[in-house]
Amino acid sequence: MNIHAIRAIYRFEMARTWRTLLQSIVSPVISTSLYFVVFGAAIGARMTAIDGVSYGAFIVPGLVMLSLLTQSISNASFGIYFPKFVGTIYEILSAPVSPFEIVAGYVGAAASKSIILGLIILVTARLFVPFHIEHPLWMLAFLLLTALTFSLFGFIIGIWADNFEKLQLVPLLIVTPLAFLGGSFYSIHMLPPFWQKVTLFNPVVYLISGFRWSFYGVSDVSLGVSVGMTLVFLAACLALVWWIFRSGYRLKA
Repeated sequence: MNIHAIRAIYRFEMARTWRTLLQSIVSPVISTSLYFVVFGAAIGARMTAIDGVSYGAFIVPGLVMLSLLTQSISNASFGIYFPKFVGTIYEILSAPVSPFEIVAGYVGAAASKSIILGLIILVTARLFVPFHIEHPLWMLAFLLLTALTFSLFGFIIGIWADNFEKLQLVPLLIVTPLAFLGGSFYSIHMLPPFWQKVTLFNPVVYLISGFRWSFYGVSDVSLGVSVGMTLVFLAACLALVWWIFRSGYRLKA
């Protein structure tokens, strides 16, 4: 395994983040902070507690997860698509770098950026909404697993996309609605019985539920199910990436 190649790709992608700090970090933090101001501090103060947790604190895990999902996909998809768009992908293809090393470099950087962003948003949320974390190790585990899973998913989108419209299609029309309907702002137990069952087909429910449990010890589904489904999503993305390169696919501009 070419460790130097992985490190080079990783460092290049991380350096791009610091060069575009306003877009990569500041903008998502400000956008999420607006949710905390409106739903946490303003509206949340007038809403009843959910499962013994104040509404402002209840939505913190959901909003962090919403940002984590969208930014993981965006970072990974743009990271691999942009070299294809400008033609610099040939510099990587001409180097002694395997598909595994390309995936490790780009996905590792995208996941790292998303985790850093998630932690910054958590610190920022503390300025607007009081909350606590009962299980910090589980919180970090869900943060890491989710960032890796959706960075892999974003990498797949970046490979598939051949224009900027396709690059934004899945995050805007599929992932974001699933996150909003997956319990970011409410407990699925508040829904009618029929819609509770329908919502269980939404994979984001299990991510948000497990992440919220790590904060307050309350969840819509059991911890075991949340962890199991998260690992299934991760394995599915890994298998899909493996199949793409195993089938003879070659990156090209």
